[in-house]
Amino acid sequence: MSPLPTQMINRWQNREEPSPGQGMVYWHILLGDQPEARNAAQVVQQRLVSSSGLHMPPLEWLHITILVVGPTGEITTDQQRDLLAEASVLLAELPPADVKLGRILYHPEAIAAEVQPVGPLSQIRKAVQTATLKVTGHEGHTEGPAQWIPHMTLAYSETEQPAEPLITALGRELPTNEFAINAVTLVVQQGPERLWDWHIVGQASLLDRC
Repeated sequence: MSPLPTQMINRWQNREEPSPGQGMVYWHILLGDQPEARNAAQVVQQRLVSSSGLHMPPLEWLHITILVVGPTGEITTDQQRDLLAEASVLLAELPPADVKLGRILYHPEAIAAEVQPVGPLSQIRKAVQTATLKVTGHEGHTEGPAQWIPHMTLAYSETEQPAEPLITALGRELPTNEFAINAVTLVVQQGPERLWDWHIVGQASLLDRC
């Protein structure tokens, strides 16, 4: 998501998405119950209130995408249960990840907040990749650039427009927001992305600090 883009584009113009009745299985870290994440998203919405051509994620579905598992046509309900069981065993050995939001990342398709540090999040991702490989025979894949960058998307671009006014309105940094990540969630997204028709299969928790 660097260097800064000069032009925003329509994320969905040529994007292949599930049709109605079809879905995709994801490993997400859901952040909707984290006040710090919600506050950060609301700050962005306020700064961009006069900007058009943007689609904001619902606060309840703020998230960090960890891994794309695959289409529901290829991942059975039994496999989804097995994914949770395998990931739960592996993640139970990892401590909660203390992270923070800060630097704003700009991409022609979206605006996001970087999530740091990468190390603990990479360990979480490796665990769910291992579980996914064991259950499905493949490790899943990264959505977007080949290099996985932990981030929370703040806005998606729905149209072509210059990026500079958005960068000027939003800036390069958010107020620091720190919180702990305690679980990873297996989610089925039904239909096109912008519908936000998400269904939680279950959660795999990290080690309980207590």
